[in-house]
Amino acid sequence: MATSTQIDNLLNTKQKKLSFFQNLILVATADGYVDEMESDFLVMIGDQLGLTEEDTTPIADNLATLSFIVPEEGLQRTMELQTLVMMVVQDGKVEEREYNLCLDYTRRIGYSKEMLDNLIAELTKNEA
Repeated sequence: MATSTQIDNLLNTKQKKLSFFQNLILVATADGYVDEMESDFLVMIGDQLGLTEEDTTPIADNLATLSFIVPEEGLQRTMELQTLVMMVVQDGKVEEREYNLCLDYTRRIGYSKEMLDNLIAELTKNEA
């Protein structure tokens, strides 16, 4: 995963940080349930980004109306996809709805399904 310094350089505005966190929450809640590992991962990322509960509450309160925000920068897109996949594999299983959301994001940033599948395979291998 990207280091804190890399994240700070890529997500150098509050809006970029909130957009990134919104995308992460959308994947975390895709299966209708956020388990403890996913919750801990969200808290860790929120802390890394310097986001407060006040910053993130509007995201949580409006989940039903939110959609992915695709970053403009290529490196940010790649880092974000990697982090989204890390969220998907947090609970040790890849739920279909989570996978489909990641696939949608992957295609929107111009990557292939194979690239997503390879990233999932790599990250699940590292988790084992």
